[in-house]
Amino acid sequence: MRHDLVNRFLSPEEAVASALAGDDRPVVIADYADNPGAGGYGDGTNLLRALIAADADACFCPIVDPETASQLQSRKPGETVSIRLGGKVNASFGGESLDLTGTLLSVSDGSYTCDGPMYEGVRMSFGPTAVIKVGRVQVVIVTEPHQCHDLQQFLAFDIDPRAKRIVGVKSMQHFRAAFEPIASRVLVCDSGALASPDLTKFTFHRVPRPMYPLDPNTPYNPEVFIRTRRSDMPIASENKV
Repeated sequence: MRHDLVNRFLSPEEAVASALAGDDRPVVIADYADNPGAGGYGDGTNLLRALIAADADACFCPIVDPETASQLQSRKPGETVSIRLGGKVNASFGGESLDLTGTLLSVSDGSYTCDGPMYEGVRMSFGPTAVIKVGRVQVVIVTEPHQCHDLQQFLAFDIDPRAKRIVGVKSMQHFRAAFEPIASRVLVCDSGALASPDLTKFTFHRVPRPMYPLDPNTPYNPEVFIRTRRSDMPIASENKV
């Protein structure tokens, strides 16, 4: 049943198109693959790119870019700013940097106090943080990688996700407790970032082939696995992306 048990997520473009297709709001889109809680870099741009291209009435949190967050600290809210955002750790995972021009809405030390089910009363910080608006998309740019799990990660920075058509979050599961109650729908997308469950998106150099799921038609044969472990060939824990 291995083919039947694999989750297949929407692409960022498919998720945005679906969110805009109906009148329901807000629609929450989770960037499953770039979740910092799962080891994602948090600076993937593919979902943000799709939101900006669609000129969606949206908010997005967070995109991890310490360089840009620091640069914006010296600017004044209301200024027009041009930045190179995201995609700086390894653009192969989640998308190339975006060259954007928008309005700087706020700068802060990134502190907030959670009030949602996951961490109610816990004080946290994104580190130096800036919020910009590009078209109709409001983006929270942070220094410290955290997945999105609490409404205060928007509200503390003067963004009300309940008033938006689309709410983009970088998270796999932790967002659900706080965001499902305000959502008309929840969509999950795979942006191709480091935490993607789709292993065919990556290039492996030390994997014996053929191997499922890289080679989807590989016959199931437990003896192949046993022989591999007995040989000098690399085993799964040694495979490098």
